[in-house]
This record gives sequence, structure tokens and C-alpha cells, in this order.
Amino acid sequence: MMVDRMPQLRLGRPLWLDRGSERDAIAFPSAAGAIATDVVIVGGGITGAAIAWRFADAGIRVVLLEAERIGHGSTAASTALLMQEPDEDFSATARRYGAAYATRIWRLGAAATRDLVRTLRKLEIDCDLSRSDSVYFTLTAARARHLHAEYGRRRSAGIRGRWIDADRARHAFGFDAAGAIRTDGNAQVDPYKACLGFMRTAVENGGVVFERSPVERIDPVRHGVIVRTRHATVRAERVVIATGYATPYFKPLHARFRMVNTYVVCTRPLTARERRQLGLGRVMLWDTDRPYHYARWTPDHRLLLGGGDRPLVSGAARPAALRHGALKVAGYFADLFPMLADVANDYMWDGLFAMTPDGLPYIGPHRRYPWHLFALGYGGNGMTLGFLASRLLLEAHLGRAAPDLDLFSFTR
Repeated sequence: MMVDRMPQLRLGRPLWLDRGSERDAIAFPSAAGAIATDVVIVGGGITGAAIAWRFADAGIRVVLLEAERIGHGSTAASTALLMQEPDEDFSATARRYGAAYATRIWRLGAAATRDLVRTLRKLEIDCDLSRSDSVYFTLTAARARHLHAEYGRRRSAGIRGRWIDADRARHAFGFDAAGAIRTDGNAQVDPYKACLGFMRTAVENGGVVFERSPVERIDPVRHGVIVRTRHATVRAERVVIATGYATPYFKPLHARFRMVNTYVVCTRPLTARERRQLGLGRVMLWDTDRPYHYARWTPDHRLLLGGGDRPLVSGAARPAALRHGALKVAGYFADLFPMLADVANDYMWDGLFAMTPDGLPYIGPHRRYPWHLFALGYGGNGMTLGFLASRLLLEAHLGRAAPDLDLFSFTR
């Protein structure tokens, strides 16, 4: 079967590609000729990079194929909040799968966040890593009651966090919230630098990386696969699909994903006086709206404002949708922080990502596709869960017992 070409993963030029990172980029070659390896990874974003590093670090021969440029797709469009919280509330996951399942998911998210931060530091990857509390807030009294109940369920499950009531919210965050859950242990990075850092380390450990090498065909053969590009054939024991979502090539899986555009606005740098006037500390914000909105600081004192997700807009309508979406996101935060109405925005972009019905990724094998492993469908929490996928997939490849893999299986 032929692999259909993927849609454009972002529109607009993100901040990350204009901060000097491009000067540090590695020019990887295109794949050519006959190549033999243990594992071939399809997808050169942050998830593929983490998987390549993890497998190469374990002594496994790895070849990674990226259709365009390394880290230039959804990774470059990310706001890179390293969150231990999944997209869905604890209460929603517990209603669907039970409290024990939800508790394990949340603990895995917390552990993956800690592990990712430790790994970035251990590998000395320069990616503007900083720890930051997250603040999950609501603006209405009715939703505050539901959010407080969510807080109680998390506490009962041993999930840490602090409740911030309406009286303390303005002092804590600089705007009037009806209630919020503040969680420590989260972080933020420059996603493009992090991706390049993992890719460099994978290469140092023996991994081979090719860009501008779109996969045209994947053929299962006895005890493995042959992955074909226009100019190369890569024979491997296994292929890992880390493209973010199931492309139309995987038609039985394609319907499991809902493709969504998200919008990001980046302000000019704010002065120290403006930051004091704004009143927002060094926290990451996200709200209870669905679709939700989120915000974070950059190291050079810009505010990244995102959200306003909507079903996939493609073709000629996408630039107008980006302008409209960016205006709505900027307007939402100007309502919270009126001074932002007078602050110019230097960047705006959109990103394409995949949502699953329960807000959790699919990680692991699928019975229709022998010799395949998948890491797909991360929603808004791609970096943390993608890093978790790198560990779970390595365990699966090595044949080790990995009961946590069942939590993310296609048959859950």
C-alpha cells in the first residue's frame, strides 16, 4: 500500500524557528540506497526524536525517516507545556474507565514529566528548560463547583495540587478567577531545541537520521518490514509510526482521530513594569473551557497565548481561519488582562494535532499491522506523553512485560 501525503502540520512561522535555533540545526541527508537496521522510525518530531534516542541509547540500531525537516511540523507549532495532567479531567477518565485506571494514568503523567526533565538535564540539552506550576482555572461560579469536586477526586486518589479560591485568585494570578487548581512539578521548554537535542544524542549513540525522505510504502515481510522512500529501501525488524496521527494509509485507524487546528499568539517582550502591572507570576495557565485556552511565559518575557481549537480547516480557507482564531485567542486573554489589548503581537501561527475520543494517546501494537508499533494521538500534551511512549515502546520491542502499555492500547 502507498502512504498518502500528510496535510500541512502548521501555518505561520513560530517563535521557536526565529530564536537562533535554526543556526544550530543539523542538515540531515535524504535517504538513499539499501539500508538495514533493527528499527525504523517514521516521524521526525519530538516524539520520534525521543524514541530514536531511547532505542539508540539501549544499543538498538535505529533509522529515522522524516518527510520534511526535523522538528519543523507540529513540534515547532507547540507551546511546549510539559504537563503531567492529561487533556481530560481525572473525573472524566474515572467515569469512563474507573478510578484505578485514572489514577494510574495521572501517576504515569507525573512520572513522565519528572523523567523528561531529568533526562533533558542529564543529556545537557540546551532548550530553555524551566520548572513552572500549572494553574487550571475557571471564570464562572458554576464551573468552580465542578472544578472543586474535581480537586477533591484528585486528592482522594493521592494526586497533589492546591485549591485557590476566588478571594485569592487575583492576588495569585492577576485576574479574577472563580477557582483554580495549582499543581507543581510541571515545566516548559523550547520544543524545537529539545527535538534537535534528542536527535543529536540519538546520532551520537549510533542512530541514523534522514530528512526530506517521505515514506511511500511499508511492506510487511517475514520477520520484519521494508520501508520504502523514493530513493531508499530500509529493511528492519520493526517500524515505529510516530507521525502524531494515523495517516490515511492506515485507514482502519484513521477514523479514531479527530484532526484539530489550534492557534497561538506571541506578544512582543514585556517590560519589567508591564509584567508587574499584568500581575501574572511564572506559572502556566489553562482553563476549563472546551476547547481550552492556555498561556505561558518565554525566557525573553513574551506571553505565549494559545487555544481556540476547531476542527481541521485546510486549503484556501486556512489563512483566514488562522487570523480569526488568533484574534479570538488574543481577545480572550485581553479580557483577563486588559493591558494586553495595547500590547503588540509579534507572532501568530496554527498547529495541526489529533484528538482521540478519550483524550489519551494510542501507544503500542495493532493486530492489523504486524511488526508495527504506534505512538499517536497526544492532543495538547504531546511532549510528556510522547516521552512516556518512548519508554513503553522500548519495553514492548524488547519483549518485556509492560502492563502500562495496556492503558494506551487500541483495544482499551
